[in-house]
Formats: sequence, C-alpha cells, structure tokens
Amino acid sequence: MSPAPAGHSARQREVEWPTFLAIASCYGVWILAGTFLYGTSHLLSLAVLALVVAFHSSLQHEALHRHPTSSDRLNEILVGLPVGLFYPFRRYRTTHLDHHRDELLTDPDEDPETYYHHPARWARLPRARRWLLEANNTFLGRVILGPLIGSVSFFLSDMRRIAAGDRVILVAWVIHALSLVPVVWVVTRVFGMPFWLYLFGPAYAGTALIGIRSYCEHRWAEQPSCRTILVQHSVLSFLFLYNNLHIVHHSRPGIPWYRLPRTYRADRAYWHALNGGYVYRGYWEIAWRYLLRRKEPLPHPAPHLPLVPVPRPPHAAQPMENGSC
Repeated sequence: MSPAPAGHSARQREVEWPTFLAIASCYGVWILAGTFLYGTSHLLSLAVLALVVAFHSSLQHEALHRHPTSSDRLNEILVGLPVGLFYPFRRYRTTHLDHHRDELLTDPDEDPETYYHHPARWARLPRARRWLLEANNTFLGRVILGPLIGSVSFFLSDMRRIAAGDRVILVAWVIHALSLVPVVWVVTRVFGMPFWLYLFGPAYAGTALIGIRSYCEHRWAEQPSCRTILVQHSVLSFLFLYNNLHIVHHSRPGIPWYRLPRTYRADRAYWHALNGGYVYRGYWEIAWRYLLRRKEPLPHPAPHLPLVPVPRPPHAAQPMENGSC
C-alpha cells in the first residue's frame, strides 16, 4: 500500500460495523421515504429525504477517510451512489484530503474548501459577485445560497480543468454521470416523484443542512491547530456523524465517527486549548450571532499572502501540535 495521504491513518483499521449499519440504514430510509412515505405525505417525505441526503454526505465524508474499511475502492462502492446529486464522490475525496493539509488550512490557493479569497484577487472581482459572496458569508445566506454557489462554482472550475486536459477529473465526472442514472430512475420510476422536485427539494435542502456544519468550521490563525472549530452540543450531531467536534476529527482522522464524542469527553480541556478556544456551544449560537451578519471579511487576513501556490508537500498525515494562538 502506498503512503497514506493527509487525512488518512497509515494503520490498517478493523472493519467498522456501526458504519456499515449506518450506510445500510441510510439507503433503506431513502427507499422507504421515497416510496411509502411519499405516497402518504409529500411534505414529510421531502423533509425526511433531505435529512437522508445530508446523512449520506456525512457517510461519504467517513468513507473518504477510509471508514468503514481500509479499501478506498470498497468504500466508494458503498457510498458512491450520488443521492445528493451535485458532487462526484471521487472529486470530493480528492479535494477534501487536500483540505486536510492542516498547515495550509484557509490558504485560498491551497485549501479547496476555504471561503477566503486572496486580497488582490478579491479587489478585482466584479461588484455584483462580491455582493453575492458577501451574502453567502452570512449564516442565512450560506443555507439559502450556499448549495447553488458551491455546486455551480465547483462544476465550472472542474469543467475548465477538463477542457485543459485533466483526464482524472474527467473520469470522476463520467463515473458520477453514470451513477446518476440509477438515482434518476429510482426517483422518477420507483418514487414517482418529478425529478425537478427532488433536485430543488431534498437534494438542495440536504446540501443546505451540511452548510450549517461547514459555515464556520475554519478561521485564519497563525497556529494551524487554532484554525478548526469545536461545536460542543447539537441536535444535528448525529446527522453530521459528530463532525461538529471538528478539531478532534482534523487532529485524528483515523478515529471513526462513533468514537469522536468519547475522545472529546476524555479530555475537553486539551481540545479547547489545542484550538485556542475556537469553541461554540451549539449551532444555534452560530446562527444567532451570524444570521444576517458576515462572520468575518472574505479577503484572507494573513499578511504577505503569496499570489502563487506554494509547492505541495507529499500527501502524508501531519500530526497537529498544541500551541498558543
């Protein structure tokens, strides 16, 4: 086996049966909500399907970190069905593992998941686009606009790279397109649901739910470990597979979701010190504080940020170090 990329543990893991059960339950509820429940109550069915889409995204996050098995290919088979429609699993895996290079977190050129922009590039953006991105930087904007802005931006960026000759990305999108065929068939033929309703209902709403989790997962700080949030308690914790304890996950991505709460509770003071007190009690606190107010300016605050990407280190897991923020 080749060296584990960032975000992976180098050790072989045992098979994680709770994750297998979660995957089976996710697909089972998807079918039941789209068949029996949709025939009884359209609104309730759409709400449950949105929760399933968000939960499936959380399972895909586990799979790209080699849960429930150490086989990337098997994990892709288990969660690769794109019930959320928008993102190819292989592209999510690649970009998210790049995101796990914690020493480069929030860098606009190096972190694929950052919302920061290079100040010089930000100044050159059209005013309308800056306004849209500023609106997306509020909590309400992220929930309402985030799925549209994120999916369209990601698609256009990948199409440009495919046009430039990137065959790896092309293969990822071809697999995604082929995988959409059974999803569309199930939605329209088995569920009896118009595809547009599924697209703008469960798929969009489920992606918006994930936007609640990701809204302010990271901030700029000199010390890498201080860039990652910790949300202590939430009714959404299970939906996110406890990824609300984000500093714990970033520090130890080899830990499966069902062990994250115990790992956090074992030494709360350590985790709070590790991320420099970047701690919220719950997502309600984040929503209350930033519902209509941007969390922070979008131009990256780091001084002397280079305009060109720095050389990428090999994909190797980097232990996070404690330190003062």
